[in-house]
Amino acid sequence: MSIATEAPLHVGKVTLVVHDLDGVSDFYQQAMGLHRISGDADTVLLGAGGMGFFELRRDAAARRSSHREAGLFHTAFLLPTRSDLGRWMRHAAGEGLKIDGAADHVVSEAIYLADPEGNGIEIYADRAPAHWTWTDGMVVMRNDRLDLQALARDGGDAPWRGFPDGAVIGHVHLQVGDLGPAEAFYAGSLGLDITCRYPGATFYSSGGYHHHIATNIWNSRGASVRSVPATGIAEVELIATPETRDIVRAKLGAGANGVARDPWGTAIAVR
Repeated sequence: MSIATEAPLHVGKVTLVVHDLDGVSDFYQQAMGLHRISGDADTVLLGAGGMGFFELRRDAAARRSSHREAGLFHTAFLLPTRSDLGRWMRHAAGEGLKIDGAADHVVSEAIYLADPEGNGIEIYADRAPAHWTWTDGMVVMRNDRLDLQALARDGGDAPWRGFPDGAVIGHVHLQVGDLGPAEAFYAGSLGLDITCRYPGATFYSSGGYHHHIATNIWNSRGASVRSVPATGIAEVELIATPETRDIVRAKLGAGANGVARDPWGTAIAVR
């Protein structure tokens, strides 16, 4: 089990609304390597190791979201090992995937891309927590150059066979209109710890992970509440221990289903 999912509050399932369910689902299965867990005419649940953690919902009438508004920046899929990430990188090259970026964040190594409807994706592997540097509750994270050649070598010669058991969604990065109200919601009401402040972004965690949620204003400064239905993020599910769940739901004012909305209308479900 990863430190990301050992925390008292961690990401469970992410749900996106899409126009082309078949096309987007095929992308996540064939290009990314997620496995189909279940589905019907309107939804597909994807995951790894028999566990579903990424749901796609069809809504052909939904408004097409803009990259300038509040909502999803990226869903971050955490692989168990660096070798897994190296194998996925070789697979991505073989598939001819368009990569938008790559970075060594000191705590992790990450590769970035987008799905066919523009939803951001990060696929990453953590470095061992013993190698993370903390000072006064804040973790060191940077955007250093990723050594792609070393990563490819570490992937070995084994072929990529899709997301391995133990893969999860490690964190979700959201676009917001203002960092102040975002901190009031995610740290104040949701109770997450602020673990890093970066120009235009704040990172939040539970249980000593580098981050489970991040918010930024890089494209969305001043964004208003989202108009729904719209493509993109529909819900971020956070899994909590019973004690944490009850405390957080009370602070959020969440109903019986545990769903609250951040200041821009993004649904956060505590279950």
